[in-house]
Amino acid sequence: MPIQVGDTLPNATLSRMGENGPETVELSSLTTDRKVVLFGLPGAFTGTCSTAHVPSFLRNAEALKAKGVDDIICVSVNDPFVMSAWDKDTGAADGGLTFLADPESTFTKAVDLAFSVPAIGFHDRSKRYALLAENGVVKAVNIDEEAGVCNVSSGETMLDAL
Repeated sequence: MPIQVGDTLPNATLSRMGENGPETVELSSLTTDRKVVLFGLPGAFTGTCSTAHVPSFLRNAEALKAKGVDDIICVSVNDPFVMSAWDKDTGAADGGLTFLADPESTFTKAVDLAFSVPAIGFHDRSKRYALLAENGVVKAVNIDEEAGVCNVSSGETMLDAL
C-alpha cells in the first residue's frame, strides 16, 4: 500500500552532485525536526515532469516557504549526474528546490510508488506524487494516478493543503 498520512518516511540513502562528484545524503538528515514538501515524478527531462510538475513547485516555492516549509525536495529515479543537469536546465536550485536522485528506486519502492513501463525504458520509476512531512511524519499525500497528468500532486494543490 502506498505511503499514507500518519506514516513515517522510511530513511533512504539518496544521492546528489557535490563539489567533488556524486555524494550520498540520508533523507532523515533533511526531514528530522523539519517541515518538508517532497515530490516524486517519473523522470528528469520527461514531458509533464519538465513542463508542469517542477514548474508548479517553482511557482509556489516562496509561498510554501512562507507557510513554514523548510525545504522542497524533488526525488526521481535517475542518477545524480542527470539530476544535476536537470537542476541546471530548470533553474530548480535557484528557485528554491532540492533535487535528489534515487538511482536504485530504493526510496520509491519503500513508499510503494514504483511503476514500470518497459516499452519506453521506465523500470521501477516513481509515480507522480507530492507529500508534506513534519519531522518525518506524513501529514498530507497526493498521488496522481493518471499517466502524463499533474493535477493533485502540483505545487498549487500542496499550497492549498497548507
